[in-house]
Amino acid sequence: MKTIGILLAAATLFLAGCGTTQPIHNVQNSPIILPPGKTVNMQQVTTAIMRAGTRLGWQMQPEGPGRLSGRIALRSHTAVIDVEHDTKQYSIKYRDSTNLDARDGMIHRNYNGWIQNLDKNIRAELTLL
Repeated sequence: MKTIGILLAAATLFLAGCGTTQPIHNVQNSPIILPPGKTVNMQQVTTAIMRAGTRLGWQMQPEGPGRLSGRIALRSHTAVIDVEHDTKQYSIKYRDSTNLDARDGMIHRNYNGWIQNLDKNIRAELTLL
């Protein structure tokens, strides 16, 4: 009986790992790291974020001071995000999607990969300032 319980637990974990949905990944207050003595202004940060998104296929639009929206469409999937920033930090937040199974704080795992890539590209662009 103990062996059957262990096998059932292992099978459950395996099947859970095969699922296509994950918790929605938001980037919260990621610090903008600059060399000592270096300062940047809001426009430089906005430009770096827009450049990072555009290079990955996101359509980036300013929404106001320190606020941008991003939209990406791949095949039949669409994701919309909000990016907020100042000169010290930035955040990427889920806004909406189509065909990504978003429900109850969960979303298709591809979305999280897109956000992780965008976050990585934003950090790379900010290091060039």
